[in-house]
Amino acid sequence: MLTMDGMTNGNKSNLRLKSTLQELPFWQVDIEVECPSNDLAILFNQEPLLPGIILNNNQQYVGIISRRKFFEQMTHPYSLALFSKRPIRILYKFFQPKILAFYEDMLIVNATQAILERSPEVAYEPILVKTMSGKYKLVDFHQLLLAYSKIHVLTLMDLQQVEEQSRVAKAGFNDLQHNYTRLVQNEKMAALGQLVAGIAHEINNPINFIAGNLVHAIKYSQNLLDLIRLYQQCYPEPKAEIKTAIAEIELDFLSTDLPRLLTSMQVGTKRIEQIILSLRNFSRLDESEKKSVDIHEGIDSTLVILQSRLKNHETNGSINIVKEYGDLPKIQCYAGLLNQVFMNILANAIDALEESLVIRHSSLVRDKGKICIQTEITNDKQVIIRISDNGPGIPESFQKQLFDPFFTTKPVGKGTGLGLSISHQIVVEKHGGQLQCMSAVGEGTEFMIRIPVPLNS
Repeated sequence: MLTMDGMTNGNKSNLRLKSTLQELPFWQVDIEVECPSNDLAILFNQEPLLPGIILNNNQQYVGIISRRKFFEQMTHPYSLALFSKRPIRILYKFFQPKILAFYEDMLIVNATQAILERSPEVAYEPILVKTMSGKYKLVDFHQLLLAYSKIHVLTLMDLQQVEEQSRVAKAGFNDLQHNYTRLVQNEKMAALGQLVAGIAHEINNPINFIAGNLVHAIKYSQNLLDLIRLYQQCYPEPKAEIKTAIAEIELDFLSTDLPRLLTSMQVGTKRIEQIILSLRNFSRLDESEKKSVDIHEGIDSTLVILQSRLKNHETNGSINIVKEYGDLPKIQCYAGLLNQVFMNILANAIDALEESLVIRHSSLVRDKGKICIQTEITNDKQVIIRISDNGPGIPESFQKQLFDPFFTTKPVGKGTGLGLSISHQIVVEKHGGQLQCMSAVGEGTEFMIRIPVPLNS
C-alpha cells in the first residue's frame, strides 16, 4: 500500500526573516515496507525530482530512503536482482541512515545552520519534517538552501534600509544585525564545503610544513656537499678510516643523488598542492545558488582528479588530452553540478579508450587514445563545450537511449546507467541548455554541451 502526493508549492514569494519550514515546498510520498523494493524505483522514475520516500509499517512511520542512497545501493553488483522483488524492509536494513528531523514550526535559518553541520556523507540528504498533526513530509536540501538564500537577500535589503532611515528603532536594528551575522556565518560554512574543509585542510598543513622545510634542506645539503668538496681539495689524502667510510657510503654517488632526491621531493609536494587546489575547485558545495565561475577551471580540476586513469598500466598505453580553449567569460552556473557533468563524460571517454587501447595492444597497433576538449562562445551568447574521443564509437541503435536512466553499454557490474542521465538533467533542467551526443562506430564519440549565458554574466 502506498500514497503519493506531488510536491506542494510553498509560499516562496512571501518568505520572511522568521519564515518556518512549513512554508517550503515539500514531498509527501509514503510506501509500506512490505511492498517490493522495485516499487521504489518506479516512484523515483515517475518523479525525477523526488528526493526521498517515507517508509511506513501498517501506516506507522518507520524511516526514509533517499533517492541518492537508493540508487547508490542498487548500482552495486547484483543488488538489483537481490532486492527488486523482496520487501523494502530487507533493503532498508542495509542503509542505517542518519535521519535529521525537524518540526515544521522551526525557523528556516536555524534549520539551515543545523543542516550545514551534518557530516559530508549525508550533506545532500532530504530533510524530514514532522507536522503538528503527527504526519511526516520531506523537504529537498536544495529547496531549503534556495529559501535560505532569499532570506539572506531580504536581510541585506532590510539592513540597508535600516542604515538609511534613522527613525528605525535601535532594538529592531540590533535584531537584524544579529540575524545578518548568523546568515553570513552559515554562508561561509557552505562556501568552504564540509568535504574540502576536512580533507584538504588536514593534508595542506603537513604539506606546507614539508614544502617550507625542503627549501632549507636543499640549501643546507648543498652547503655540506660544498664543504666536503673543499675538504677533498685541501686534504686530498685522508686517513685510512676516512677512506673506508667514503667507500662504504659511496660518497660520489651520494653527492650526485642527494640533490636529485630532494628536488624530486619538492616536485612531489608541488603536485600534492596542485591536487588540493583542484579538489577545492571541483568540490563546490555552494550549488544551491548560481555563482560566476571559470568553466576552464572546472574542466582542468576534473582532469587533475582523473589524471591517474590517463595511463593504462596493463598495456603501457596512455591517453593524450588536447585542450582547445576559446576566450570564455565567467558565467553564472551551478559550478559543482557542471563539474559532475564533466566528470561523467570524461570518465566514460576514458572507459571507452581503455577498451580500445587493449584491443589495439593485442593487434600491435601503436595509435594512442586521444580526448579533445574544445570550448567557444557563439554570437547568440551560448557557451559550447565539446568533449570528443577517438574510441570505438557508439552504435546508432544505442544513441537514442543514452540519456535514459539505467541504460548502459558497459559490462554488468561496471556501468550504472545513471551518469549520462544525471548529466542530461543537470544541463537541461538546471541550466536550460542542451546535451547532445554525436557518434559513429569506428570514428569516436563527441558530446556537446550548450549552455546559455545569462544576461548578468
